[in-house]
Amino acid sequence: MRYDMMESPIGDLLLAGDGEVLSRIGFPRGKGAITPKPSWVRDRSAFGLAKAQLRDYFEGERREFELPLAMQGTSFQVSVWRELAKIPFGLTISYGELARRLGNPAAVRAVGTANGANPLPIVIPCHRVIGSNGSLTGFGGGLETKKWLLELEQAVPEVSQLRLI
Repeated sequence: MRYDMMESPIGDLLLAGDGEVLSRIGFPRGKGAITPKPSWVRDRSAFGLAKAQLRDYFEGERREFELPLAMQGTSFQVSVWRELAKIPFGLTISYGELARRLGNPAAVRAVGTANGANPLPIVIPCHRVIGSNGSLTGFGGGLETKKWLLELEQAVPEVSQLRLI
């Protein structure tokens, strides 16, 4: 596994994978924080395309990512992550809506768990999923980071009015 760090407005992000194909993005804090394992090799030249697209995103110049990704998870998790990738920039949906889109409206908790296990946040936009009452709930990078990302995308008219739970 190769990795590198990338400066961003939300803190240093850890990018990991084979050097070209991205398999993990880690936040600097929160439950989504990851640190490189001893067997991982730092490669400052890795993930050039991902770094460029993430910089463009943070500068407000990119709305979609076109990157080679390796999504490693159960078939259910991968189906949730593929559905997350369909949520357009600037829009949010609830966990219940995500479950409905997957054809299983009763699977809200399982969808929430899979959403929380997303190894490629930002690129696979799990931050666009909010509580059914409009609240910001659960996010690997912390709720302040989720709020920041939604404000960047202007995902809801008055994101500053949303409650952080």
